[in-house]
Amino acid sequence: MKRKVCMLRFFFPSSLLFSTYYECFLRFVMEIPISISRNRCNHQLWFVILVSFLFFFVFICFDYSSLIGTQSRFTVFLNHYQNSNDTLLKTKPLFSPDSSCLGKYIYIHDLPRHFNQEFLDNCDQFHVGTERNMCPYLANSALGLQVENADGILSNNSWYSTNQFLLEVIFHNRMKNYKCLTTDSSIASAIYVPFYAGLEIGRYLWGAEISVRDKSAHDFVNWVSTKPEWGKMFGRDHFFVAGRISWDFRRQTDNHTDWGSKLRFLPESRNMSMLAIEASSWNNDYAIPYPTCFHPSSNNDLFEWQDKMRRQKRTYLFSFAGAPRPDLQKSIRGKIIEECQASENLCKLLECNYGANGRITCDNPVSVMKLFQNSVFCLQPTGDSYTRRSMFDSILAGCIPVFFHPGTAYAQYKWHLPKNYKKYSVFISVKDVKEWKDGINKTLGSIGEDRVLAMREEVISLIPRIMYADPRSRLDKTEDAFDLALNGILQRVDQFRKLIREGKDPSIGFADSDDYKYTFSGYVGEN
Repeated sequence: MKRKVCMLRFFFPSSLLFSTYYECFLRFVMEIPISISRNRCNHQLWFVILVSFLFFFVFICFDYSSLIGTQSRFTVFLNHYQNSNDTLLKTKPLFSPDSSCLGKYIYIHDLPRHFNQEFLDNCDQFHVGTERNMCPYLANSALGLQVENADGILSNNSWYSTNQFLLEVIFHNRMKNYKCLTTDSSIASAIYVPFYAGLEIGRYLWGAEISVRDKSAHDFVNWVSTKPEWGKMFGRDHFFVAGRISWDFRRQTDNHTDWGSKLRFLPESRNMSMLAIEASSWNNDYAIPYPTCFHPSSNNDLFEWQDKMRRQKRTYLFSFAGAPRPDLQKSIRGKIIEECQASENLCKLLECNYGANGRITCDNPVSVMKLFQNSVFCLQPTGDSYTRRSMFDSILAGCIPVFFHPGTAYAQYKWHLPKNYKKYSVFISVKDVKEWKDGINKTLGSIGEDRVLAMREEVISLIPRIMYADPRSRLDKTEDAFDLALNGILQRVDQFRKLIREGKDPSIGFADSDDYKYTFSGYVGEN
């Protein structure tokens, strides 16, 4: 009787699990010798049945998902997601959720120390864009040493010698003070993974073998993908922050001469979002502002600085802080410097060269702020990459940025800057500068005073959005760059949750390359 029931189930397998098939197989095989001993003349028939059973057993075990396409694999994922969430809904949270944090809870992974803290413990062995070790920059929650208010250029005690490559550490310190943290991952809207990817790869960008450059990347994705939180959305609710540009993590080949690591091309990493100081053209990378040297600890400190910039008298029509890039064929910096020098009293140049003490002049926030505060427009050409911290320094100073490529700002900081780029900036085509048609003097000088005042006010209003408040405090009347970045990532994760609930595949478009990202696509400007 058992054999008949088992055989009946075998031929109607649509609602059975693999274990049922296996149980039937064992029972069937164990009973075969008994049947054969009772009627040896039927042994050939039983042999045929057994062989047929084995072939059918192999057939149902075969992974044919690759033959029937992505939809079946997604169906498996969708069933897993629904079952996972059903389980979470039945699980009692570890505490009563705060209604003001609903949809905003963040769970932080507790990574092994070698992914983050060990970099800080051994800070004297690391050099982050400087000839000195990074230890001094880690003071004051990674804001750096406090800067004296020389000659009244700065205000209050909100200025620090912040290194532009320490975003991941500053962000982590801010996250530790985030009001909607949770230790219960079942109610978290997003999962933050505090991997200091920028500090890690910064050690090996020059001269190291690709196996060395990629080791931590593999260790990282192997660690995070084995955690229970990963299975909920297979990492699509996970994000991490990098203090370097995204291109440092997107080496597309295994040629030793190619730059960077392949972190962002690892399958697990592709399912995560990365926030970096400059994004690539892939959809799972998002740009958030470089850390500047201004970190107010109160709303009053912020408002006081904004008022100071509104009252500031500006001597120069435009200015430029930077150095030429003679090795870059497409660089326009040389022509910009030439025109600035030829413009006499209209332009002020701050050359970013190493001084006698080995310190770059433009690394001094007093020198930079003094220049930009006295300028109506601040020129922001591309450098070694599309973006530069100087554009955020100019906004801090109430100086209207002038861009020469959409990839410097417009295509990058979509969570932090207005969609209408003409409200706060001027765009000069790179082609126009190279051909030197009207020149920068004429272009900027032709802008009416009313529009200049309106753009300056817009720039000053952007200051809270592009600076990171002191991690040891919390601003309660405005959102800073950290807050806007979290809002952006929470909205992104929620968008993909909606797709899953609608029965759509969340992998479509999640990590695709966007060929239009570095154009004016999606942006508007005034006529």
